Amino acid sequence: MIPLDWMPPLMFGGLIVFMLVGFPVAFSLCALGFFFGFLAIEMGYFTMSFMQAIPGRVFGSILANELLLAIPFFTFMGAILEKCGLAEDMLESMGQLFGPVKGGLGYSTIIVGFILGAITGTVAAQVIAMALITLPVMMRYNYDMRYATGVLAASGTITQLVPPSLVLIVLADQLGRSVGDMYLGAWGPSLLQIALFAAWTFIVTRWKPDALPPVPRSLFGRALMVKCAWGIIPAAILIFLVLGTIMMGLATPTEAGAMGTIGAIVLAVVRNAPLTQFDRWTFGAGVGAAIVGSLIGAVAFKSLPFQIAFTVVFASIIWLCWRAWQVTELRSLIIQAFQSTMRITAMVAFILVGATCFSISFAGVDGGHWVEHLLTGLPGGVWGFLIVVNIFVFFLAFFLDFFEIAFIIVPMLAPVAQKVLTPIVGADAALIWFGVMLCVNMQTSFMHPPFGFALFYLRSVAPKEVKSSDIYWGSIPWVILQLVMVAIVVAVPQTVTVFLDKPHGVDPSKVKIELAPPPALDDNPPPIIFAPPPARN
Repeated sequence: MIPLDWMPPLMFGGLIVFMLVGFPVAFSLCALGFFFGFLAIEMGYFTMSFMQAIPGRVFGSILANELLLAIPFFTFMGAILEKCGLAEDMLESMGQLFGPVKGGLGYSTIIVGFILGAITGTVAAQVIAMALITLPVMMRYNYDMRYATGVLAASGTITQLVPPSLVLIVLADQLGRSVGDMYLGAWGPSLLQIALFAAWTFIVTRWKPDALPPVPRSLFGRALMVKCAWGIIPAAILIFLVLGTIMMGLATPTEAGAMGTIGAIVLAVVRNAPLTQFDRWTFGAGVGAAIVGSLIGAVAFKSLPFQIAFTVVFASIIWLCWRAWQVTELRSLIIQAFQSTMRITAMVAFILVGATCFSISFAGVDGGHWVEHLLTGLPGGVWGFLIVVNIFVFFLAFFLDFFEIAFIIVPMLAPVAQKVLTPIVGADAALIWFGVMLCVNMQTSFMHPPFGFALFYLRSVAPKEVKSSDIYWGSIPWVILQLVMVAIVVAVPQTVTVFLDKPHGVDPSKVKIELAPPPALDDNPPPIIFAPPPARN
């Protein structure tokens, strides 16, 4: 007979053992959940009817969750943009703009990483694209190899924090908060992290003047302006369509992801397909009709103009997509994007089902109370809780990726975080702060050995002249910078809450609703007189 108090730590310990062995996490979670669930039933801690919550939650909370539909849309959008030439144009234009400055290629890589992160939301596409384009140029001009590999890997992981990050979408779902608020909370740390990376680049240029030499510029004047505009304006339009509609409440993340996917396909077609003049006029007329119709519909509060505009622009996009399908190279891009999206979506679905099996059994043996008692009893109060949680997540990221951490660990920590952090930032912002903090922390999982996937991506595309030791040693300063960012977010909650709505200053737990007593009944009420029905003719 195993005491009830021992069941939660045994489940958690079993999970750690499975992770160390290397067995697939989704199946490990299912096995642990069912094993300890049936063991608890045998010992009388709950009945078989309690386990019926597993299929109910799988079909009700997961498969019917519209928010999770945003994941395949953003994944597909990132896969399309990986091959359409957008990253190449942006890196070339930023390289021309900042090249003559010492460390200019480093600054341009950081800026492009930030912009691409706001478009693609996928680390693999970003690291591979930037490494293929920028690393040979850095090697040609004798950049310090450890800095070059480090800045490329770090700039690729920025996408974990910059909206529309998939991590933020998953965290919003697991914490029960809106994606728009999570995006607003992430902007402050995102900008601060860019500033930290740029500051480190500046320090390296002063510490080792020859490590990051300037690169001569080949474009000047109007040609430089056109190159920069062609590299930035399409990206800015796509960012506005995707993020602006979410944060202004005009569209759900799934709807915005669908719009971003259409925009990515159109961008790929315009950049790569041999379009005729008629195709360009068709697309231009469709976009113009959409803008004019949307403005008229917004002013007149009528939907008909918008519907007409949507029909026209949709028809023009279908025409462009048909033209793209006739190009063999673009068709093969699109097919690979579908395959990549299906793999990632299937992985997320299996992890979600496994995490559901584990969490139901964990809750049935009072695992939530065990976690709360463990974390609220730490020395140092709130700050002790934050420090321990961040250290725990940092080391857990050595073995788990962000999906697994979000689906397994975050649901355990969320109730305790809500209770502990509410006195500091208020009930509305507590979990937003906590979620963004974890997101900043989980960035390091892509950078630190032994399983830093950004380092693996970089190694797979780097020339043979680049040593693996340079890739690993070059990542250390950037991991330290990311940990500094974690410390800033922990110490200064305003970095997250500055863009959120101001709290109303009312504690919901102390709100009392008092109803006025009903009016007293009159002892002598007037008689009720029933009138006879009217006579029929």
